[in-house]
Amino acid sequence: MINFRKRHFLSQLTGLAVCSVANGVQARVTPSQSLGPFYPIKLPLDSNADLTFVEGKKGTASGHIVNLSGQVFSENGGFVPRALIEIWQCDAFGAYHHPRDGGGLDPFFQGYGKAITDDEGRYRFRTIKPVAYPGRAPHIHLRISSNSKELITQIYVRGNRENQNDFLLNSISDETARQSLIIPFEKDSMDASDELIAIFNPVIT
Repeated sequence: MINFRKRHFLSQLTGLAVCSVANGVQARVTPSQSLGPFYPIKLPLDSNADLTFVEGKKGTASGHIVNLSGQVFSENGGFVPRALIEIWQCDAFGAYHHPRDGGGLDPFFQGYGKAITDDEGRYRFRTIKPVAYPGRAPHIHLRISSNSKELITQIYVRGNRENQNDFLLNSISDETARQSLIIPFEKDSMDASDELIAIFNPVIT
């Protein structure tokens, strides 16, 4: 059952319908953030776009499931196809699957995933809603690589009180740029499940 759901999710990656930026419109470049200390030293064998299940283990990740999707755009509003997108985050218990953070507490959470954008720059991940840990607001790390271009940033949860005191988020002095990293994680009114949706449309130079 779990394997079927995972295969079904992965089969939908190229069939997304998400909001887009009109071609030819100059867009504000997404602000960068630090890579952080917990980018994987060695990429896990299971590193696909579904972080809620680890291949070979019978169980699903703790936490509130979220479907994170969007499109990657260039500064002139064009799509960025065939870009590598990586995400990584702590598990529902606030621990990263990294030796510097104890290796994680949830054995069923993948911790890291990657995907390739389609011809219209679209991507999708299935993961968990990020949680806070001491000193940081809930966030998801994201890195985009396309030819010689790279963007490293972080995504934050709209309405979360920890955002006000997060040193890294608030290091972005421009209010509009800072707010562009803070997105809604909300229930899909068309979906009977409790899963959340989050849409992030980054712009790279």
